[in-house]
Amino acid sequence: MFHQIKADAYPLEAILQHEVSIPELKHPLPLFQEYLKRGYYPFSLEEDYDIRLQQIINLTLETDIPLYADMNVSTGRKLKKLLAVISKSVPFKPNMSSLATMLSVSRNNIGDYCLYIEEAGLISQLRDATGGIRGLGKVDKIYLDNTNLIYSLAKENSEIGNVRETFFLNQMRVTSDVVVSPVSDFLIGNSTFEVGGKNKKQKQIQGIENAYIVKDDIEFGYGNVIPLWQFGLSY
Repeated sequence: MFHQIKADAYPLEAILQHEVSIPELKHPLPLFQEYLKRGYYPFSLEEDYDIRLQQIINLTLETDIPLYADMNVSTGRKLKKLLAVISKSVPFKPNMSSLATMLSVSRNNIGDYCLYIEEAGLISQLRDATGGIRGLGKVDKIYLDNTNLIYSLAKENSEIGNVRETFFLNQMRVTSDVVVSPVSDFLIGNSTFEVGGKNKKQKQIQGIENAYIVKDDIEFGYGNVIPLWQFGLSY
């Protein structure tokens, strides 16, 4: 969209089989880094992108969600505080009791607040597989919805490992049911994914069938090593 580059969409199996190809793009990594910081929303083409993104976040938390969920203004402020807490420590391991104390609300309300913020496209909750049906498992970690939000809301916490995991989850959950892996980062069906940099080793997934290393900072894959940027072409 930003650079007038045509690319096909590839199902997960094709990505894992190294079938991804963008003939007119010889070096995808510089554009991928650009995307992570400013490419998620179409209005990033406009000036004052960072300011506008902050305005949209505030409007969503203070007006849109309270209006939709019939909340009062003070609850909207608590949503904003909750998102700030999550942003400071993503991927966030939720402790409902401590969050409830911090926000001065019932423990039972925290799950509802997180669901509203998730449905508004600001966070993504990674669940375990115990629910059986999509979206019903216990929440294991909470991520910001996409990497642009990391650089906007959590500048001091834009740790590269978190950025990589956030991108993978953000892209793959559109077409797949992504849950937490008991031994690695993510599980999609019977495939295990460990996300890391170009020096990531195989140790974490040794002895596991259908296991893949997803590496940032590489242009092409080999064997069970898949470039992180290629998962952005799944839809």
